[in-house]
Amino acid sequence: MPVSDDPLARERAHLASSRAALRAMREDVESLDIKDVTANWVNSLVLGRQIEERVKALADLSHTPLFFGRLDYLHTTQEGQRFYIGRRHVHDAGGDPMVIDWRAPVSQPYYQASRKDPRDVGLRRRFGYTGGELTAYEDEHLSDPEERETTSRLLQTEIERPRVGPMRDIVATIQPEQDGIVRSGLSGTVCVQGGPGTGKTAVGLHRVAYLLYAHRERLARTGALVIGPNRSFLQYIEQVLPALGELEVKQATVDDLVAHVEVRGTDEAPTAVVKGDARMAELLRRALRSHVSPPTEPLMVIRGSRRWRVPAYELEEIVRELTGRDIRYGAAREALPQRVAHAVLVRMEQAGEAPDDRVQNTVARNPAVKALVNACWPAVDPAKLVLRLLGDPEFLAEHAEGLFTGDEQKLLLWAKPARGVRTAKWSAADAVLVDEARDLVERTHSLGHVVLDEAQDLSPMQYRAVGRRCTTGSATVLGDLAQGTTPWATESWAQALAHLGKPDALVEELTAGFRVPREVIAYASRLLPHMSPGLAPVESVRENPGSLEVRPSEALDTDVVAACREALAHEGSIGLIAADARIPPLAAALADAGLAHLSPGEETTAESRLTLVPASLAKGLEYDYVVLDEPAAVVGGEPDERTGLRRLYVALTRAVSGLTIVHSAPVPDQLGDL
Repeated sequence: MPVSDDPLARERAHLASSRAALRAMREDVESLDIKDVTANWVNSLVLGRQIEERVKALADLSHTPLFFGRLDYLHTTQEGQRFYIGRRHVHDAGGDPMVIDWRAPVSQPYYQASRKDPRDVGLRRRFGYTGGELTAYEDEHLSDPEERETTSRLLQTEIERPRVGPMRDIVATIQPEQDGIVRSGLSGTVCVQGGPGTGKTAVGLHRVAYLLYAHRERLARTGALVIGPNRSFLQYIEQVLPALGELEVKQATVDDLVAHVEVRGTDEAPTAVVKGDARMAELLRRALRSHVSPPTEPLMVIRGSRRWRVPAYELEEIVRELTGRDIRYGAAREALPQRVAHAVLVRMEQAGEAPDDRVQNTVARNPAVKALVNACWPAVDPAKLVLRLLGDPEFLAEHAEGLFTGDEQKLLLWAKPARGVRTAKWSAADAVLVDEARDLVERTHSLGHVVLDEAQDLSPMQYRAVGRRCTTGSATVLGDLAQGTTPWATESWAQALAHLGKPDALVEELTAGFRVPREVIAYASRLLPHMSPGLAPVESVRENPGSLEVRPSEALDTDVVAACREALAHEGSIGLIAADARIPPLAAALADAGLAHLSPGEETTAESRLTLVPASLAKGLEYDYVVLDEPAAVVGGEPDERTGLRRLYVALTRAVSGLTIVHSAPVPDQLGDL
């Protein structure tokens, strides 16, 4: 059949031409000669790096479709009426577009258009791929009133496609409600409450990719950051943004952000809760400001044969004014000698001299002025300040009065005071306090945009630490209150956003589930009334009969291994999730059975698809098939029942295609009978 008469062949030809055009774009960049356009080696280095990054961004990923959709407009004012929608822009030798970036305004109707609101789209075509080969297409005639609205088979297939390796982008399957969040503006902060499988993590990552496209120049200056709960999670999501052509977004955990001291200790839960309380910010502020003391003696500055005297009351007024402005401690300390020097210059002018700025700077460096500053406003090391608060009962009591009870103060104090910053056994919560103290001394650098995932698990002080990184920028906050599994987990987004410094953020809720099968999410949602009453359960759009099986067992380890073997008979990734205490015996049982397994964060491959996952690290991860070991042990491994049920809820909702629960102890009563 001639190519002109075969629609699929024509689309394949366009794909081949687009790949050739992308290759030509890359070769053009690689062939650039910058010898004659750089003034010096610094410019050459910077421009060379920019070229390298551009070459990487133009990489053609062989197993990733270059375009996944097509829009045929009816009466568009754009040049031409047909647009192929893909992960990045591709143009031909003449500069005409062959593929349009999914983030471009002309691409938005691909996600938003419907028969009720066609947005001038006559035809929406979706493409199906096997590997990198185009194998099918599916058309929706949005302007045809006779055509019934149906669920896209190719869309469903893409959502259910087995996942081996790290998290994939969802650019081909973004839903209208998700697209609205993705394309929200840079100036506002958005909080997304979403249950398991609603795609909140993907929405957050795609939003930052969209913002980098729409506000490239601004975010190139101010920067963007993705914050995840742990390293395993970051490794799982790390390929999403590069697949969309965004290579410059940094990723970190909250612990990474506050790594000013070496964390070598741990706190009991009650202590960690108190250290994470927002009242700690006021305690630190009081302790820091206690170092400021008003001068009691006049200042005498000697210059040549002249002596200049500033009385104590005037010096006290300068210190009081700086204190009242409540600026950063370090900034005020830097301003103080200049204020004192100005007072000296006033006296010089009154005596008939004409001093200039150079004289003021010289006076500010005068030994007498330096001595005054060191006495009234001494330098403070943030880590030493926290060290003293946690190790000196009298110092703590002095500044905690009216803030913390006696019992809370006892929880804050170290059992054995540390001798110094380097030898102290700092905990993760202590590191956050040091970060707060550093910000009180010197302002933390603010980024243009921050994405904060699994936000429900942060303490108020951790929210403050993140908020400091976006005081002049915006944020995308992602989480699910029902999955809060820390003792300090937030109870409401209003509280969390207030601690973050974004009380006016827009809160959006995603309730349509696209990943977890309906049978599985309905079973897990039985826990909601017992752990998070008031939260709406996720309504899964995916029917997958037989996706849930609950198996009683009399030989638990043996039956769990058998369930893993059955799961491995399917295509895709397998996650064996268990209470943390059960991980060693299960690892031994898998080894005895000859089943190799990975740890969370290690990339799955076609040859190694089974991951053994402690329940404490399961949050945010997804697997095609999940084997859940002993639900009662997952609940029992937490300090209280509510946290245990939430941990179980997380574990139950990691499966995309099927969940097998193996148990020897009775399943928790809250789940009831299957």
